Amino acid sequence: MSSGVVIILIAVAVIVVAAVVLGMFVARRGNGLRRRFGPEYERTVAQHHGDVKAAEKDLDERVRRYGGLKVEPPTAEERSRYAAEWARVQEEFVDSPAQAVADAEALLGRLAQERGFPDGASGEQLAALSVHHPDHLDGYRRIQGVAQNPDGRRRSTEELREALVQAHEFFAVLAGERRGHKSGVLAPREARHTSRDDSKHRDTARGSQS
Repeated sequence: MSSGVVIILIAVAVIVVAAVVLGMFVARRGNGLRRRFGPEYERTVAQHHGDVKAAEKDLDERVRRYGGLKVEPPTAEERSRYAAEWARVQEEFVDSPAQAVADAEALLGRLAQERGFPDGASGEQLAALSVHHPDHLDGYRRIQGVAQNPDGRRRSTEELREALVQAHEFFAVLAGERRGHKSGVLAPREARHTSRDDSKHRDTARGSQS
């Protein structure tokens, strides 16, 4: 075998090994992003129409920009204040469900900003939150969609209630409550509205405080 052939074979072997190593690196990186972002990973891939490479580039950029963000934990006084504000939102739901949802969305945005995340008006808040709270961000997104109502569709009281319930999980994380804590959440059965009768709204309020 000539020396030229040997050199070619070695070069091919080096290229194959490099390709394998690169593939392992890319796979490991992708698995790391999937573990870190959870449901946010799949959502980002869907946003990029199934282009995994583009989605992972997006997520990598978020980590680079916001991974080192200093998020201030709330003090005991702040936790108490936040809890009181959320309780007022739930009381407001009794007589004005749509306004209560709008106020809850505004409260979450302000709370996130006070914790150290970007201003919601900047368009960067969700990206930063996705790095630090990917498992609970759906609740914030949902209540934003309902409160801002870009499609102009009239939401049922049940839709508004469900959005508020889901958003509470995100609120609990931002406000420093124990994960999975359910106090203050509108109770599903009592909150289920079959009419617009005011007495039904008051049953909702009693259920939310039980």
